[in-house]
Amino acid sequence: MTDAALNVLEHRLADLDRVLVAFSGGADSAFLTFVAHRALGAERVHAVTAVSASLASDEEADCRALAREWGLHWTPVATDELADAAYRANDTDRCYHCKTELMHVVGPIAERDGATIVLGVNVDDLGDHRPGQRAAAERGAVFPLVEAGFTKAMVREASRELGLRTWDKPAAACLASRLPYGTPVTFRTLTQVDHAEGALRRLGLRELRVRHYGDTARVEVGLDELPFVIAQRESVIAAVKGAGYRYVTLDLEGFRSGNLNG
Repeated sequence: MTDAALNVLEHRLADLDRVLVAFSGGADSAFLTFVAHRALGAERVHAVTAVSASLASDEEADCRALAREWGLHWTPVATDELADAAYRANDTDRCYHCKTELMHVVGPIAERDGATIVLGVNVDDLGDHRPGQRAAAERGAVFPLVEAGFTKAMVREASRELGLRTWDKPAAACLASRLPYGTPVTFRTLTQVDHAEGALRRLGLRELRVRHYGDTARVEVGLDELPFVIAQRESVIAAVKGAGYRYVTLDLEGFRSGNLNG
């Protein structure tokens, strides 16, 4: 199944000729970037990473590393979604405002390159609440993985077959997704979440979220990692409190991507 979809994807990218990939370093955008680079070459593929307080510092570092490993034409660009009061208000359309800022920044780069902006949206993403997709599509971005019929599982399978180390990389959404809707997004809050999650990853946890509730952090980890968290309770507490939280709670339902949506 993935071979046929990969063939469709490569032909679609060839039709586009030149692309600017919104490269977050996650499994989907990494796969799309790698395939585009392989199909079109570095001179026709520009991987661009939006860097702001909303992007985990570990993710920016991994984008830089992947660009070096794969020989990408890669550019980090600063976005300033926090300057938008609508984004800071953190309503259910927060992602719309974030993607609007992304397109505002990368649009001129794509125009200069004569390229089409492509995003690593897969078929499964279409069923979630993702207003950012609407903002991107309204401004001319296209979703080649969707056009080729790639689900998340297919992206991971094809990535593994291609030998990409990102094939099993845990999802890493924008840091603002850790805040319940209605909680204002601030630089301080995003930094606090980033520090807490980074400290937990350094303990060895892979799939996690630190949900922000004022001075309380609600930690979600994969169900298979719950025993580790209990066994390393004191280290986990110290890691999260070290980021500035007063209380540390553990969600016994475990990690659920996008569980603050809606």
